Amino acid sequence: MLLEFWIPILVCLCIIILYENDILLSGGWHDNKLNEYYVAIAMELITICLIPVSLRLFKFQGIKRAFQSSAELALRQWGSVRLLMLTLPMLVNCWLYYQFMNVAFGYMGIIGLLSLCFVYPSKARCNQETSTHEASNQETK
Repeated sequence: MLLEFWIPILVCLCIIILYENDILLSGGWHDNKLNEYYVAIAMELITICLIPVSLRLFKFQGIKRAFQSSAELALRQWGSVRLLMLTLPMLVNCWLYYQFMNVAFGYMGIIGLLSLCFVYPSKARCNQETSTHEASNQETK
């Protein structure tokens, strides 16, 4: 899961380096203001909705039940879903910033990056997530 965490961040850094050094040309979609408006609204809604859902993902009853049956498998699957919910909008916002040169996309990308700090998949966190759900499973029996 650490690769799933770090690879999107590295891809964003590569995008930034390529555009900032004029290897890739930025502002290709800058003149299309109507599309920029629609894309900005869509990405704002996606970003703002996915962040709280991803942070509370392990609290949903269906996912709690998945942890009760097989904690390691559920952590692998739902942890990946959680990371994708945060990293995909971050990547898209990073790329759209350079296409439209609109700071709103840059800010949303930064918000996505900051949100990743709350779900960093360290060994201790993974152990804590699986042990918490196993302990709650034993309490219900």
